Amino acid sequence: MSKLVVSSIGPASSVQDGGRFGAQRYGLTPSGAMDKLSLAAANALVGNAPLAAAIEIGPFGAAFTAKGGAVRVSLAGAPRPADIAKRPVKVDTSMTLADGETLTLGFARGASFSYLAIEGGIAGEAVFGSLSVNARAGLGSPYPRPLQTGDVLEAKSVGDVIERRIELPKPSTGPIRVVMGPQDDEFNDEMKALFLDSEWKISATSDRMGYRLEGPAIRHIHGHNIVSDGTVDGSIQVTGSGGPIVLMSDRGTSGGYPKIATVITADYGRLAQTPAGTAFRFAAVTMAEAQAELRKFTDLLRSLADRVSEVVNTDLNLDTLFSANVAGTAVSATDPATWLTVTPD
Repeated sequence: MSKLVVSSIGPASSVQDGGRFGAQRYGLTPSGAMDKLSLAAANALVGNAPLAAAIEIGPFGAAFTAKGGAVRVSLAGAPRPADIAKRPVKVDTSMTLADGETLTLGFARGASFSYLAIEGGIAGEAVFGSLSVNARAGLGSPYPRPLQTGDVLEAKSVGDVIERRIELPKPSTGPIRVVMGPQDDEFNDEMKALFLDSEWKISATSDRMGYRLEGPAIRHIHGHNIVSDGTVDGSIQVTGSGGPIVLMSDRGTSGGYPKIATVITADYGRLAQTPAGTAFRFAAVTMAEAQAELRKFTDLLRSLADRVSEVVNTDLNLDTLFSANVAGTAVSATDPATWLTVTPD
């Protein structure tokens, strides 16, 4: 069996799938990919199940080398420079690494996470139904931690040699949509308007557990302590200092800060992909609008297989080009015998 070896990798990179569910009542967080659309797109390119495990790569660079045979992978998510043995490759495509070849990825541009799927999936032992890594809890497989240089992932033998691409809709550049609450009554109208009307930035101290927001302080009416209750991906807690924190995939399953709003599921991945320091705003929508957007998002995930097409190879083979007589028969401007077809009188 072929193997994909991690030649180099930055922080915030780990194996993630659709997440683990059914145990939040025991305090077990779901984890899973920060951007499920990009995860599903990468899997669609290599024929895997939409939310199968892949490598979630943070904003820094990484490199992966095929060993023991060829390995087919695909890359989706954050745009970033990428090449195989100095040959540029594109995001949102599949690609095959010959034995010994290395895929090198640069820094992410304009987003935060990329997803590298391996044809046939990632081999590992599911923990509560998922391979997703939660480093704080020591959960995940094949490594219950972020990936490190030297880690090895098994890969199946490559079948056909046809590479594929996927066409995804352009992401929205509008505000991140939220449903207000469930504890928005802990804030007066002035503070709720301040939350919605202000420009926010994600702090560089953020991680997969929570995104700290930089902006104005949001003050509570009755103080910042409430009886702890359940959280979901996208819950926006407001701490005692007035600083909002958006709870992300490795969040705790309950919390004791008032939650002023909740990011809708359809926009959660877009928020997750927002780089630290990039300004954005929130916009409130109704529950019915949030549910309608979720149905659209679900339909998009289901349509990904139909958005995949074969790549038409337009690479130039320079050796062949140099050996070809692309100009036809050569002539000499100073030797009429090479170009004159009529005998002169």
